Amino acid sequence: MEHNEVILFEHRRYGVGERINAASDRLLREQVGLEAKWRALMAQPEEGAATAEYAVVLVAATGFAAVLVALMKSDTVKTLLTNIVKKALSV
Repeated sequence: MEHNEVILFEHRRYGVGERINAASDRLLREQVGLEAKWRALMAQPEEGAATAEYAVVLVAATGFAAVLVALMKSDTVKTLLTNIVKKALSV
């Protein structure tokens, strides 16, 4: 028997009043319920982490896209791309 069950058994065995027995029963049920909830919570400890990681990836991708747009608008890159396309078409 678990410790709580032993205490509950002793209360009943030695004739302690019905109120104590009822309170002990409620306390034991609450403890069992809390243990079950705790186990359920510990089974999935990082449920919100995926959402936070997704947000970080989106911010990083947006920053990378902004850098690419800035590079593509520069005159140097435009000239390089134009020359590559001209060479490809002349072959």
